[in-house]
Amino acid sequence: MKPLEGIKVLDFSQFLSGPSAALRLADLGAEVTKIENPDGGDICRRLYISELQIDGDSSLFHAINRNKKSLTVDLKASSAYHVLQPLIKEADVAIFNFRPGVAQRLGLDYPALKAINPGLVYGEISGYGDSGPWVSRPGQDLLVQALSGICYLNGNADQPPLPFGLSVSDLFAGEYLVQGILAGLVQRLSSAEGCRVQVSLLETILDLQFEVLTTWLNDGQQPPTRSAVNNANAYLAAPYGIYPTADGFIALAMASIPRLGILLDCPALAEFTDPHSAFTRRDEIKALLLNHLRQQPGDVWLARLEQEDIWCAKVMNWEQLVASEGFKALNMVQSLTLNSGKSLLTTRCPIKIDGEVFTSPLGAPPLGADNPI
Repeated sequence: MKPLEGIKVLDFSQFLSGPSAALRLADLGAEVTKIENPDGGDICRRLYISELQIDGDSSLFHAINRNKKSLTVDLKASSAYHVLQPLIKEADVAIFNFRPGVAQRLGLDYPALKAINPGLVYGEISGYGDSGPWVSRPGQDLLVQALSGICYLNGNADQPPLPFGLSVSDLFAGEYLVQGILAGLVQRLSSAEGCRVQVSLLETILDLQFEVLTTWLNDGQQPPTRSAVNNANAYLAAPYGIYPTADGFIALAMASIPRLGILLDCPALAEFTDPHSAFTRRDEIKALLLNHLRQQPGDVWLARLEQEDIWCAKVMNWEQLVASEGFKALNMVQSLTLNSGKSLLTTRCPIKIDGEVFTSPLGAPPLGADNPI
């Protein structure tokens, strides 16, 4: 039995952030019903991240909406209330990521739904919170990254600010919403009252930076200084970074510079005996490593370093990762069965409880698949 079996979730959200939260709840056993517009449904059905289309919908839609039901409702129609009221009465959770003011105009804001179901845990994701001058800005991941300062942590010192290659604010906001929803469900056990859980993309990405942002707030607000050579973290000392070898790349984390010099047979590193020089002469050290590590294949270096418990790793692409024994041991890939009978490979829920791995064999639903006949 999955831990959230018996929990009913109405997912009114679209795109990534809200549906990713509903996905995690579904993975853990909740019954999730997507409420979609009859005219095309969730916009993510047509949000292509590549040319890959599966059964008429994007691969992204299939990945993030597995194991859900689909019910089409025109939320602007006068009949919407009568369709939704019994569903809201029975629901434990409702998830929204509408633009500011939309839920209220549709009669789906928290006070309206609480009047129908006082025990409802109402989860919503916004771009920038519910007050302030940025409330009406588009809540889109790249734009949030741009405003958050995080782009000045990526890339080398001579590069422009760089965003992450993933929708980090969207996806982490979904995970944070799940945390809040689960807290609300626990609270409801003692109070019988639901609650309103709010997460914003901007607050999410600021919290992701808590480590470095806390440093900045307390060190006289010195700007982060990206390394000019192989930057991987603007605040960490040499050798932290990714380095080319004769046949690929390896990653080096924290290590004593003189000890690295001995293990790598690089005498030039021996002079950096002052631990503070790993910060003050970071680029000089990294440049020495950059040139030295090119001389041998990565496996040669890794063999020397790993046996001495130096933190290092081969930099793999997806083909190499999937072929590795470490990846195979995780059983991270699951096969979904789509409505058409086709199969689709995707990742599974990363959470285990009492050793149990949670998979979801059902693929994303066709639009309106669960409408009453």
